[in-house]
Amino acid sequence: MDELLQRKDIDAVHITTIDHWHVLAAIKAARAGKHIMLAKPLGLSYPQNLVLAKELKRNNVKFHYGTQQRTIEHMQLGYNMIRDGLIGEIGKVVAWAPGLNPVSSPVCNEAPVPADFDFERWTGPAPMRPYCPDRVTNNSSWFNSDYSIGFLAGWGAHPLDIMVWILKDKVNGIYSSEGAGEYWAPGGLYDNILSWNVNCKYQNGFELHFVSTDVAEKGLLDHIAIKEGNGTTFYGTKGWISLSRSSAQSNIPEINQKLNNFPKNERGSIRSENNTMGKRFLAIIRGEEKELCPLDEAIISDTISHMGNITIRTGRKVTWDPKKCEVVGDAEANKLYIRYMRSSYVM
Repeated sequence: MDELLQRKDIDAVHITTIDHWHVLAAIKAARAGKHIMLAKPLGLSYPQNLVLAKELKRNNVKFHYGTQQRTIEHMQLGYNMIRDGLIGEIGKVVAWAPGLNPVSSPVCNEAPVPADFDFERWTGPAPMRPYCPDRVTNNSSWFNSDYSIGFLAGWGAHPLDIMVWILKDKVNGIYSSEGAGEYWAPGGLYDNILSWNVNCKYQNGFELHFVSTDVAEKGLLDHIAIKEGNGTTFYGTKGWISLSRSSAQSNIPEINQKLNNFPKNERGSIRSENNTMGKRFLAIIRGEEKELCPLDEAIISDTISHMGNITIRTGRKVTWDPKKCEVVGDAEANKLYIRYMRSSYVM
């Protein structure tokens, strides 16, 4: 990675490392003057997000958060309908996403590090733990708390990003978060939250109900005809619109007809061949259009996931103040949003 960033013939990078390397790699890229498309989720430590923001500005590089869905045509149509007020004033959103993969949590039996594998580099800023083959898989990087907060952010980034994209002004203020969740069974590598039910209440009266798919399937999706494992439903004074990766629907007939006027596959899912996130990134680099997925919006959605993680782990209601960049009046909770990197990886 460092060798690539030193090259003068590279203008931009697409960062798709393991989650705990995301922001660190992005900071390195910004300092090297490279434009950045960064895979979700964002990061594990809020102060690192602020460092990245400073480096983007200081080095005049573009940032593009790779949440994948903003260029999908039915998402853009839903965006325009909601922004145009067709379902009235929005007072509530329900967002849901998968909490786990159908795998068991393996026991890490320490083994010699393979000669051709740089485990030190893979671990990077995270705590150094005993090596075992199961530790260095995708599932472990997603479900072990040394490397992520699980699909709360890893999958939650998608539906939360759609909400922030459409309602940024409503969700950019102080809010409280409370809820409950379940963890992987103890004894194995995986120790993140795999099921959650979190409620966020904003000072302006707006409410977000953020849940894992298993919770959503217990009644929250009953009024929706097509039930996907992820989605964002916007409730307004005139009706609702629900946007998922392969479907879009509304309880207002004329809106519903327009949302469903897209080519579908044999399963009835909207085909999304026109997802042009990569092309848009190039257009942004060239200055042909403004940034579509900026860092400040990535921080908003990522922080919602972290507040869910914090409220579940502490077992109490927490309040986030984006201006002070802290959990209000709760030093213990704040420590859960600050990860200390190993000394050789401190930025």
